[in-house]
Amino acid sequence: MQGVVDEMMSHPFSAVLAYFSVGILSLIVFLSIFEWVTKYEGWNEIRKGNVAVAMATGGKIFGICNIFRFSIEANDSIYESMVWAAVGFVLLLAAYFLFEFLTPVFRIDEEIAKDNRAVGLLAMVLSVSLSYIIGAAVS
Repeated sequence: MQGVVDEMMSHPFSAVLAYFSVGILSLIVFLSIFEWVTKYEGWNEIRKGNVAVAMATGGKIFGICNIFRFSIEANDSIYESMVWAAVGFVLLLAAYFLFEFLTPVFRIDEEIAKDNRAVGLLAMVLSVSLSYIIGAAVS
């Protein structure tokens, strides 16, 4: 199996398709985990027009994809990229919990659910910014 995958990855077009497919699948899985750990239902809130949730979710999407980008650039195989992207996601998730813990004056999830756009923007910028640090660390 490894030989088949290595042969496929030696062709640029199939490598792009493979990384794209794995990236989309990872994004779906990682966003599902974020959805599971937040107190609000992100996609329902976005459907209702909650801009704070959309910004926070957009930051998560960018953060996850950016970490995956760094892991693709730094590793020799798609398997290593997947592992480092997963490690990066765990760090991004830990940062999310740390953000919640370090703001005792209000609850991040509650404020985002109430469409507090300032908190949504801060969550987005935090996810984007930390994705660069995490990405550089995993590369």
